[in-house]
Amino acid sequence: MDALILSLPSHHSTVRMRIWRALKDSGWAVLRDGVYIRPTGEHAGAAAHEIESAVRAAGGSAMSVALKFRTDEQIAQARSLFDRTADYAALVRDIKTVTNGLPRLGARKARTAIARLARAVEKVGAIDFFPGTAKEQALRAMGELKEAFHAAYASGEPRPTRKRLRRLARERYQKRIWATRQRPWVDRLASAWLIKRFIDRDARFVWLPSPRSRPKNALGFDYDGAQFTHSDGLVTFEVLAASFGLDTDPALKTLGAAVHFLDAGGIPVPEAHGLETMLKGARERAKDDDALLAEAMRIFDLLYRGYGATARHN
Repeated sequence: MDALILSLPSHHSTVRMRIWRALKDSGWAVLRDGVYIRPTGEHAGAAAHEIESAVRAAGGSAMSVALKFRTDEQIAQARSLFDRTADYAALVRDIKTVTNGLPRLGARKARTAIARLARAVEKVGAIDFFPGTAKEQALRAMGELKEAFHAAYASGEPRPTRKRLRRLARERYQKRIWATRQRPWVDRLASAWLIKRFIDRDARFVWLPSPRSRPKNALGFDYDGAQFTHSDGLVTFEVLAASFGLDTDPALKTLGAAVHFLDAGGIPVPEAHGLETMLKGARERAKDDDALLAEAMRIFDLLYRGYGATARHN
């Protein structure tokens, strides 16, 4: 370990604060008043020299020395001063908040937030001399945030509109072709299930590489410019349910809340993460989008039955 022994004039409060921030940013830990330690490493000497120079320029005294601990207990106590678990935990909370709020932030603010959080994770990582599971969790959360951003903005996730919903007659939407973006996920899979089970039992689905490739006779859902897409705070599943008078079904309403949380964030739903896990398993198993929908149909069928049974017994 390297140690810095510092003494600063008490009347230089601004300088003291600047030195304290430099110590913190460089990863020095407080061993006792005026004594700071840091694991010996490539950048430790340079960091110590800069801080010594700043202290002396302010009229204080500074000395850097090599510190050798004599017992394992002393080593363990010193290492505990560099535990970054709390720092990573705070970052993970911030990352999760941004992840859940992506639909409300918009692409520009989301990019800014992601860049800020990435810098913060990198900053903590630079002074994490004994990395462990806390760092892994923060990196994993950061990866999930970037993946969620890609799903929301880089792959054509629809932007909410203020389109007024109208009640539609189901008989006019029979034996139709329904089109949405390829590689469907929660909202698109749930919407396709809703269409097939409650709106158009003979529906056929087309998975679009781009919304511009939609067949002229196809009904679009869950992309910008589609007939059925996010509107007035509702995700596509909820828009379809409201448009066709299905939003009074308690089981569909509960299922819609889970889909909304997973797709757009908001109020947490206890069953949502279980649904997400099952769909991830289906995605791993399916060879293509048609196969994924077939797997998802069974999952949503079971959830609907379960929610219905719960509603009947309450």
